[in-house]
Amino acid sequence: EVQLVESGGGLVQPGGSLRLSCTASGFTFSSYSMYWVRQAPGEGLEWVSGITRAGITITTFADSVKGRFIISRDNVKNTLYLEMNSLKPEDTAVYHCMYEEGWGQGTQVTVSS
Repeated sequence: EVQLVESGGGLVQPGGSLRLSCTASGFTFSSYSMYWVRQAPGEGLEWVSGITRAGITITTFADSVKGRFIISRDNVKNTLYLEMNSLKPEDTAVYHCMYEEGWGQGTQVTVSS
């Protein structure tokens, strides 16, 4: 069974940082590009960033996070990461990791003072 389990979300003040993790199982993690997407309240899905199976950032899709978010992966630990810095209230969303055959339930990130 394919599983993608996100963690690391929470409540953080503007300007703060969080590191999200996504632990994968049930498929060969190292064979797939991986992505982070997010969904803000009342909004559609927004692509955040992607990374190739070799660990090269495909692109940071969202202009609003360029220079602040860093995607990485550990193919030994089957884990995808998203380091988020200088967080803003508009970063508030549920963050999901995904690959071409599925996505996780997400972790809530709330940026508020």
